[in-house]
Amino acid sequence: MVLRITRPLVLTAALFAASCSFIDESLMPALTGDDASAQAQPVAIAPSDAEKNPDPTLSAAGAPPAGAVGAPPALGTTNFVTPGVTMAPNTGTFVGQKVAVLRSELGALQERLKLRNQQLQQIRTTTIGNSQTYHGTIAAINTRLQVGTTPGNPVLINQWNQGQLQLERIGADISSMNSLANAVASDSSMSAYLLESTRAAYGLSGAIEEDHRQLAILEDETNRTVVLVDRLLNELSEDISRQTAYVGNERSNLTTLSHSIKNGELLGSSLASRAFLAPAPVASSSPVIGARTQNFASGSRQPLVVIRFDRPDVPYEQALYTAVNRTLQGRPQSVFDVVAISPIQGGAASVALSQSKATRNAQRVLRSLTDMGLPASRISLSASSSAQAATSEVHIYVR
Repeated sequence: MVLRITRPLVLTAALFAASCSFIDESLMPALTGDDASAQAQPVAIAPSDAEKNPDPTLSAAGAPPAGAVGAPPALGTTNFVTPGVTMAPNTGTFVGQKVAVLRSELGALQERLKLRNQQLQQIRTTTIGNSQTYHGTIAAINTRLQVGTTPGNPVLINQWNQGQLQLERIGADISSMNSLANAVASDSSMSAYLLESTRAAYGLSGAIEEDHRQLAILEDETNRTVVLVDRLLNELSEDISRQTAYVGNERSNLTTLSHSIKNGELLGSSLASRAFLAPAPVASSSPVIGARTQNFASGSRQPLVVIRFDRPDVPYEQALYTAVNRTLQGRPQSVFDVVAISPIQGGAASVALSQSKATRNAQRVLRSLTDMGLPASRISLSASSSAQAATSEVHIYVR
């Protein structure tokens, strides 16, 4: 079901500035019996406070709140704290030595994650400061344009140039986020490797009970580290997606604002920011592109793509990009549903683990879609289960 949003048009009256500071009453008919020439006296009009202010600004109380139209998008606020590594004496067995090596590698990984978290918090602080400075500059320009000013006002041109530089600083912050996301992606691969190695160590011969006890503790801490890395990647991906869309819209708004300065009157935000406010109606289903038909996940709908995670590192991104790209070429307003499908096999603990794995895979696919440039607002994430599925799957549907 597509919800069509309409907005009433708001007509704003233009403010006209007088080209002179007096009114000559000799140009108006006399309403008394006195001589009109005796009444023709200049009337002085005092300048307003806004006209006397050489550099008007907008106070913090008047700034738009976070999430409102014209405000910067909210950044994530999570402080990612590593679970730590429990130290234990080496038992001297072959398996005990293996546990010691894995414990050391996990400790090194968590130290890197602490550094990544510090970098993330610093980037967020810098981005917030740059955004506030940028919006203060733009607010000053809009305030001057709203009360009326001369076409091509050099003061506003200088402020516009400052705003453009400040927006580029926000773009540089996005580049820093992308670099950090690449580093965290490498840590994600390392954490997955450590988890698989820890689980494989249970099958090694020559272990004593203490070795398996330490392995159980190490597996738990490694698994929590994997979850931490996934959450860090998800939050970074969301921040990058929102900030990238925001900077793109603001660049369009700066172009419109430049035209406003040239004319000396406020026009409003760029029309490009309204591109997705009223999408065209779309059908409830779509043809399958290179995917098998399965109806258990979403009624009678056929999935656009089915990704089966039956082995590590499934190469799905190229096929996913091709399918989504073809869909958008034919239906540019399409919205995509990403559904995590987990099998119903084994006991309650096994089913819970399968659901957790399917959810992580679906989040990975969602990150891939946003990295491909698909707006996060046009992607929904959900989960389901099926007795027909033999392994974790992710289905993508089109609305």
